[in-house]
Amino acid sequence: MNVSVLSDLYGALAAKRRRWYHRRPEARRQLARPVVSVGALTVGGSGKTPVVGYVAELLLANGERPAVLSRGYRRTRPVDGVVVVRDPCAIRAGLAEAGDEPLMLARRLSGTSVLVSEDRYLAGRLAETRFDASVHLLDDGFQHLSLNRDVDLVVIGEADVDESHTLPTGRLRERTETVRLADALVVEAKSMESATAIGKRLGVTTVFRLNRQLGAPRDAGWDPDTTAPVALGARVLAVVGIARPTAFIADLRRAGYDVAATFEVQDHHAFSAHDVAEIMRRAESTGVDWVITTEKDMVRLVPHAPFGFPLVWVPLTVTIEPADGFRDWLITSLMTARATDVTGQLDASST
Repeated sequence: MNVSVLSDLYGALAAKRRRWYHRRPEARRQLARPVVSVGALTVGGSGKTPVVGYVAELLLANGERPAVLSRGYRRTRPVDGVVVVRDPCAIRAGLAEAGDEPLMLARRLSGTSVLVSEDRYLAGRLAETRFDASVHLLDDGFQHLSLNRDVDLVVIGEADVDESHTLPTGRLRERTETVRLADALVVEAKSMESATAIGKRLGVTTVFRLNRQLGAPRDAGWDPDTTAPVALGARVLAVVGIARPTAFIADLRRAGYDVAATFEVQDHHAFSAHDVAEIMRRAESTGVDWVITTEKDMVRLVPHAPFGFPLVWVPLTVTIEPADGFRDWLITSLMTARATDVTGQLDASST
């Protein structure tokens, strides 16, 4: 079968699935607290998970008690039911049970709950009853149609707009026009004007700009307040296991690092002792000053510590602009969702 035909078939099936849920709203389960979904149209590398972290911190600062609900993609030790990766007090699960991105968020988001389950309704109910969650963040949720959401955010890059093929030949999970169903777009673009133009092109009026930049290097001990003494211009070996490795390598070079060599693996790759030995061999053979990696890769490398080479990771810092405008829009959206829910309960009680 022609690969373009396969892509067309995949896109048609995705559209049919979405229409099925649209016509049967009763098929979507409803949590007691508002649900904010952060999703994407493309597979891998869109920045969804960092945006979830940013939104969670924003909600915490505004007095909310957020719970992050994730499916825990590519867990090496999946279990039935719900895994509490983090409660508001401490981390409660490891990499194998949690998955790399939920554990990364759990390390970053003190005061939140992070829960992993194939059944994210079940995870949300646990967050509400055990941890008194006031709002849920559905990580990678745009295609998770079985759970009702109050706010749908879609993260998209400038390059994604011209993507025309769905899986398996392209990177789209659904046809591009589906993005019109989002409440707002978060566009990674060079300027707010570019982001707005993309929103207009896609038929979405509420648009914000995503800004991403690398933070200061941290050592392998994970202390967020301890930066590593890596000088700009240092000769480094980049270890990369994310969806878009070239973007990270380019960011390192733009930041002033001399990337002498790379060790690249697939996204969510489970590092082995053999991998770590190969990294050390390449570091020694290329004479680098440091081995440098991403925050998500560091989560998967930690089980192999201590290392025989100087290893640091760099956080990806994201902001959504305009910051005040996004905060006000999000808080207003939650207020509207809560008011609608109360009105619905009153209507139901009067019948």
